[in-house]
Amino acid sequence: MSDGSEKKLVLPLGVVVRKSPGVTRWAKWVWRAEAVIPGAGPAHWRELRREGETVEYHAATVPLELYRTDTEAYLTELSTKIPSIYVVMRETTETESGLEVVLATASPFDGQDYADNGDDIVELVPMPPALQALVREWVDKHYKEETFVKRRRDKRRTDLVEDGIGDARVSQLTDVYRAPHAKRETMH
Repeated sequence: MSDGSEKKLVLPLGVVVRKSPGVTRWAKWVWRAEAVIPGAGPAHWRELRREGETVEYHAATVPLELYRTDTEAYLTELSTKIPSIYVVMRETTETESGLEVVLATASPFDGQDYADNGDDIVELVPMPPALQALVREWVDKHYKEETFVKRRRDKRRTDLVEDGIGDARVSQLTDVYRAPHAKRETMH
């Protein structure tokens, strides 16, 4: 067991993507991240299984990085009904599939950031029990609950100074808060 001084833990994580026939004429194929393989070796769209037109690929192996400063996010994910890994994929012309696996993360906050940009495809993949145990151990080792500190106002009287009311270089003959008068036309 380490002393807890390491800043991050990196684990290679294989991503399994399933290609299945689309259900509409506009989408010929449906691509979905289906599983993750902790400790997987390198891969580039290696076929794992074929069943009719449905094919599963070991699409890529990406590093799963756990940072000690993100333990609150990991704890949030571990407390969900089905703890998951967020797999981020992006459309590309460099692969036959038209997709590249960009990232896998255990942080729901990072997953939401990628989902919000609108350019990436973010899918949740259930975390295998061994990976849940690893993330839980990381959180237990590094989580420090931050105590809530209520801010206190300072005792200065800010209502005595009238900064920002008008321009000090322009003399005001009347109240700066007055309603402007409309010009009145006189009839002759």
